Amino acid sequence: MSELISGIARLSPFSKKKAVDDEDKGEAIDAETVAGGGHASRQSAITKDQLRVCHTLRSYLVKENVITEDDAGLESEHTTSVVRDLLNKSHINVPPEVLDRSHPLPDYYISSSHNTYLMAHQLFGESSATAYETALATGSRCVEIDAWDGDENKDEPKVTHGYTLVSNIPFRQVCETIRDVVDKEAAQERNAAPVVLSLENHCDPHGQLRLAQIMREVWGDRLLSKAVRDKGSREQDHTGEHVTLAELGSKIVVIVEYHLPNEQLSDDTSSSSEDEEERSTQEAYREKKKATNAGIIIPELAELGVYAQSVKPQNNSWFEAELENAPHHQLINVSETGLQAFLPTYSAKIARHNSRHLMRVFPKGTRISSKNLSPVPFWGIGAQICALNWQTFGGASQLNEALFSGSGGYVLKPAALRGGGNGILNTGRRTKLKLHVAGATDLPLPPDRDGEIKPYLTCTLVHPDDLDGKPPKRKTAPYKPHKLTSFLHHDNPPATDPFWKEVLEWEYDENELVFLRLLIKSDDSFARNPIFVVASLRLAYAAPGWNFIRMLDLKGHETKCTLLVKFEIEHV
Repeated sequence: MSELISGIARLSPFSKKKAVDDEDKGEAIDAETVAGGGHASRQSAITKDQLRVCHTLRSYLVKENVITEDDAGLESEHTTSVVRDLLNKSHINVPPEVLDRSHPLPDYYISSSHNTYLMAHQLFGESSATAYETALATGSRCVEIDAWDGDENKDEPKVTHGYTLVSNIPFRQVCETIRDVVDKEAAQERNAAPVVLSLENHCDPHGQLRLAQIMREVWGDRLLSKAVRDKGSREQDHTGEHVTLAELGSKIVVIVEYHLPNEQLSDDTSSSSEDEEERSTQEAYREKKKATNAGIIIPELAELGVYAQSVKPQNNSWFEAELENAPHHQLINVSETGLQAFLPTYSAKIARHNSRHLMRVFPKGTRISSKNLSPVPFWGIGAQICALNWQTFGGASQLNEALFSGSGGYVLKPAALRGGGNGILNTGRRTKLKLHVAGATDLPLPPDRDGEIKPYLTCTLVHPDDLDGKPPKRKTAPYKPHKLTSFLHHDNPPATDPFWKEVLEWEYDENELVFLRLLIKSDDSFARNPIFVVASLRLAYAAPGWNFIRMLDLKGHETKCTLLVKFEIEHV
């Protein structure tokens, strides 16, 4: 009887214990998604001319001496040219030096997608060639192809997630889609930056030959098939010198696997799953995966890895000294759990390694629902390619958007993480962030909600040193209009135009890779607090003064909602 009572108590709708919110979750991206890897090519259906600023925030800007009463247009709802200029002003200033493309390729972060062909779940669901178009259009510059021998026609390899219920698509079709995106970008004279292809091979020798032949046939001179410099240059003299980003132009650059002697199949799924069903499925997947070894890469395919040969190291030599039996232009390909095991003990050594060589970090195998790794700690040690599940616009994708905003998918790493740097990003100085929060305009509501919401802003400071996934969070009080004065609309805006007028503060170690995630949620009783809109930014990009941040929904769509804030950063 006591167990029954206890069980009923846990189900009680009157319990004050609320369900834990998953603030990293996102919703499936689609053809209208504009964000994910730097607002690349897609145009919003909502123009800035459609935005407005509520009366309360215009009055607040007058009180803060940002604009005059006449400029605010307080006597009407019409948006004046001065207010329009404020709306058009970007809340970030991306320094020109981070967009400089004259440095060697390892000096850059690359906006990257994992299992790009998947539309949803990692173990069952649909593969689609259009997923590559979506990833590239929303900012990815590095995409992944898992290539397998064709079931019926051995001359036509397929792309799928092996040993799963995921559907498959022809390898040729994927190559054609990537070609069409590259040609479209060239025709529009934008984003002349390479597309990097992470090729995971599961084909036999004949299938590998067909992969190489199809890539050459479909991509032609778009494919980087030989070194860009003449033989005999320093690049060819075994110095390890890398090609510059500018020299790669808009070529398609292939990462080809390289198998070390006596290589063992890596196990990237050792972490416990989130539930019993996932754990059981992953165990079966792991056993089947171990039964197959990719084997030797044939020369015709290997030669296409001109500037990146992917290696899964068997010991610590790659960061302690130099990788044993390394190929030319090595790329360390490692799971998040495999790399995290070395942090923070070997962080500086790994960062120095990554100043000379490429690294790709991919999600652990138990992330079968397309949840993501946290990229910031790995960016903090100079990992160029943090491959994200691109299927949903969750917390990691929001941070990815923040790093690559305005960049076309390539961002120069901080000097400490480039050649000659010491691998240490923290300066040793304590820094204080004061986020002045005024309010928001036109908060969008889901179809099943009316105006009965209590919106609040919650903000998370994401620092490279946070390896435990517990970043410091601050939030405003929930906003609720006063019913007794609801007729005084100007001084008592509706819940969809919340006014907070608060200051949120953090202290942290100064670092160039600190980010802030901003989410507007509703303080609902007895339930999870739904997320309405989100935004993220790299604090090093924050523009001075009061600025409007254009908020996104959980699909990465732009909305009409804007958030008025001011960033104040000072040394303690």
